[in-house]
Amino acid sequence: MRIIFIRHGEPDYEKDDLTETGIKQAELVAERLKDEGIDEIWSSTQGRALHTAKFTADLLGLPIKTTDFIREITWGTVNGEKIFAGGHPWDIADEMAKRGMDLNDPEWRSNQFFANNLVLECIDTVEQGIDQWLSELGYKRNGLYYDHLIEEQDHRTIAFFCHGGSSSAAIAHIMNLPFPYVCGMLHIEFTGITILRLDKTKGPCTLPCFELANDDTHVKEGYYHRLSDK
Repeated sequence: MRIIFIRHGEPDYEKDDLTETGIKQAELVAERLKDEGIDEIWSSTQGRALHTAKFTADLLGLPIKTTDFIREITWGTVNGEKIFAGGHPWDIADEMAKRGMDLNDPEWRSNQFFANNLVLECIDTVEQGIDQWLSELGYKRNGLYYDHLIEEQDHRTIAFFCHGGSSSAAIAHIMNLPFPYVCGMLHIEFTGITILRLDKTKGPCTLPCFELANDDTHVKEGYYHRLSDK
């Protein structure tokens, strides 16, 4: 199975929708995705993700399935004590690097930046949700990896329209990477595409792999000028 994570287009956060630029990005990413062999489209229930997904759904003639577990994460102090950068995970990742801290530390949840950070509750929700979602699709978490309960002749491809933070948390969990490391590594762009692939063979767990990470060439190059040439 292939999972295509797509961040929403440029947002109007106040309206939870897309800006005019975001709409153009959503059109471009739909063009980019139309030849990926997408079988299902999923989205966060938030407006900016749903609006982005609609362009691909309309182009492919597929319904949009929604779920709450991958709504955008929030952050802040748990008990009112001051927290670095208000708990912002990407600023934290940068600060950890500046201080020479190990972004791959498996005990990152207990460090000074995250132990008192509301983001942990959101990450737990994403991790539990993605495991349940994958289980329903035939990939059951077994320790660090996933047992394959199904056999696929060809990879099912599922597009998942969501958010920078929640998709980073989901990718980190699936790939067994610390969340701060993924925040520092990806910096997911608006409508950036990240593709993960799980093995087609039924049986014990095998390593998932990255097929693509944070690709936004469809925006930078106008998807090779396809739209402007129409």
